Amino acid sequence: MAKQSTVPAASSAPNYLMPFIIVTALFGIFGFLTNLNSNLAPKLEDIFNLNHMWSNFVTTSWFLAYLVFSVPSGKLIEKIGYKRTMVTSLFIMVVGALLFIPAALMVSFPVFLTASFVLATGVCVLQVSANPYVSILGPESSAPARLTLAQAFNSLGSGLAPLVVGYYILTDNTVTDPKAIAHTVMGPYIAIAAALFVLGFAVMFMHLPAVTRSESFRPGDEGAPTPGRSIWSYKHTVLSMVGIFFYVGVEIALAANAIKFFKTQGIDSKDTAALLASFYMFAIMIGRFAGTVAMKKIRANRLLAGLGFFGVALMLLAMSSTGTVAVWSLILCGLANSIMYPTIFALGIAELGPLTSEGSGIISIGNFGGAVIPPLFGALAVAMSFQRAFILPIICYIFIAYYGLSGYNPTRSAAA
Repeated sequence: MAKQSTVPAASSAPNYLMPFIIVTALFGIFGFLTNLNSNLAPKLEDIFNLNHMWSNFVTTSWFLAYLVFSVPSGKLIEKIGYKRTMVTSLFIMVVGALLFIPAALMVSFPVFLTASFVLATGVCVLQVSANPYVSILGPESSAPARLTLAQAFNSLGSGLAPLVVGYYILTDNTVTDPKAIAHTVMGPYIAIAAALFVLGFAVMFMHLPAVTRSESFRPGDEGAPTPGRSIWSYKHTVLSMVGIFFYVGVEIALAANAIKFFKTQGIDSKDTAALLASFYMFAIMIGRFAGTVAMKKIRANRLLAGLGFFGVALMLLAMSSTGTVAVWSLILCGLANSIMYPTIFALGIAELGPLTSEGSGIISIGNFGGAVIPPLFGALAVAMSFQRAFILPIICYIFIAYYGLSGYNPTRSAAA
């Protein structure tokens, strides 16, 4: 194993700055696209006369891609490396964005869902490659903080999405014809496709460290994970997948239903509701920047557990209050959510060595929570009320707190 060792961290660390900046920009892009898709739900309700439950299926189509393509994405990294996988993902996203054009022209809900699925496939491949890539560009001990910083820019992109929906898609509230409403979607997605196409070629010609397997950066020591052992035997990795399932589910459920919940609390203006929804995402961004600093003093798993309990407290407050207090209880869940995804992910791939990309694929399956929990939350809201439906996010936060308390512990030498 000695011959695989890399150069000392002091001499190689400066080389990681530009790759980190480039990949961090990609985080902003897939954050923007994911939340843009989630915020289309109210528009699709107008176009197709859907209730809360059915409109949430746009998130189901999106996150179904993670169930189907997360593991294959990890295998693709093993075959062609991180950089080529990222480039491939960007061109898949171009195809998905362009599919929104026939969806709008045909005014077809199934075609909208298909376009969402294809675009999400590209985002899935990008996430499976970008998350571990950021984690391995430096010491493993600081991986949660590094990934949290990158995810802060993901939140920046996410926070911009509601504003784009509010100001560029269906800005004229007097439009009632479904076809005219659908056509408002075309312009933004044409621009997105063009930008992704240019970015794909730009990344193709950029210099990124040619890391094809994680042991190139982190050689395993004696007793460390080996490719011969099933990734499913690593308890902390499997529980990380479950944690991501609950986290993504709760984040997307709250984001996708925020505008509708705000209306039930007396926020009648669509522009005001969209602005408040963006505050939720910007709270995640602020929390991630703050979390990057906090992790220098507080262990990542402890911070994760604490914020899990904070999320429970906020949801209980939202359930037991109305008006401004209830609205801001949901918005402040952004702070609770802030470091959850990157921390759960980084803890889940800890000490996997050469199995890191495979572990990344397994953990990314958890993003499928975004396909299950939002429509379930919507169904509960229809059957009872939004405030009673908050019991579902509480369950999610309780599991996340458990993962931070004990579920994160790596299994070092369990039998295969």
